[in-house]
Amino acid sequence: MNKIILLFLMVSILYIQPDSIGEKNSSENRLQPSDFKYIGAFRLPQGEEGSIVKSWLYGGTGMTYYPHGDPTDVIDSFPGSLFAVGHDWEQQVSEVSIPVPVISSQKRVEELNTAYTLQGFHDIMKVGQLEMPRTDIAYLPAQGSQDKAKLYFCRSQHLQDDLNYLTHGWCDLDLSHPNVAGMWRLNGVSPYSTADYLFEIPVSWASLNTPGKYLATGRFRDGGWSGEGPSLYAIGPWNEGNPPVSGTLLDYTVLLQYTSTLDYTTEPHTMKDYHHSDEWSGGEWITAGTKSAVVFVGTKGTGNCWYGFANGVVWPDEPPYPPIPDPPNDVRGWWSTGFKGQFIFYDPSDLADVANGKKQPWEPQPYATMDVDSYLYNVKSSQQKSHLGAVAFDRVRGYF
Repeated sequence: MNKIILLFLMVSILYIQPDSIGEKNSSENRLQPSDFKYIGAFRLPQGEEGSIVKSWLYGGTGMTYYPHGDPTDVIDSFPGSLFAVGHDWEQQVSEVSIPVPVISSQKRVEELNTAYTLQGFHDIMKVGQLEMPRTDIAYLPAQGSQDKAKLYFCRSQHLQDDLNYLTHGWCDLDLSHPNVAGMWRLNGVSPYSTADYLFEIPVSWASLNTPGKYLATGRFRDGGWSGEGPSLYAIGPWNEGNPPVSGTLLDYTVLLQYTSTLDYTTEPHTMKDYHHSDEWSGGEWITAGTKSAVVFVGTKGTGNCWYGFANGVVWPDEPPYPPIPDPPNDVRGWWSTGFKGQFIFYDPSDLADVANGKKQPWEPQPYATMDVDSYLYNVKSSQQKSHLGAVAFDRVRGYF
């Protein structure tokens, strides 16, 4: 048996446990929710004393696993480290250890082990002036003519009026001397569809379907501006220079793209059970034995969906406008009757068909979903948003 495991942030960990023996058809090669086993959570360390932005408060919107981190931690089964994004205002990056996860039956935070800081917070992505920034980071070993591994990052903002905004870059793993390179963007693709989650594409799959492109990037933007479902593109910036010059328009292969609500020229194509209020905030390409899946995590809207306020007041397109409700119902945006933390599973063979022109980018649909609120510590009401943030994956040990 190969197994995959789930850790949730705070951080939590899942372990994935599919059977890896024997030849399988396409559907049997799909990773299933039943292949996941929850093994616990751990706490993040304190940030820098006296600083709000150099902390984990309102953070966790970007994360990646680094297999060679924390080399002195040899006494447990959780080697490696996590690079992750901190406080939402500046989304600075820090590196932390991975302690042994704990299952607290009463969800008592004080029962959890605490990670320790390996590298303190550094302002790599420079998003402090962006309105409601969206970011993610991803580790890859040296590619092309590079002589060392890199942290890749993407950045955008909630309202992205400049569709030529440069969205992607890379840096060295020493956060105190990051040697930041960039910025670049995907040629002809809106930042609404390309710059919120970032993760590795397995080389074995990419060599057949997206040669030289081992990095997946995409974004889901509420209201369907990114497309009515998560989007995904394969890129390989190292193919266009070491580093590419600033302003480079990156080559890409589209893997998943539903119709944007900003596109009035074509028939709409949506993800099954789509809501404008959905929040797909992270993703990873998971492999375990012969099984695999592209898994997006986030917050799924349920029941009815509307634009307005949480108490059901709908904001009209034209005046007269209704009065703004009292707190806590005074936040205007996309709402649904309920929300739940959820994983959605896509079949990599469907994405291969898109990459090879056998399917349209909107044809793949999730083949499974997994509701995870029962594992989470922070869900206080049925209409609460933002149940999940970013995810990371240890491909060798199967930790998610």
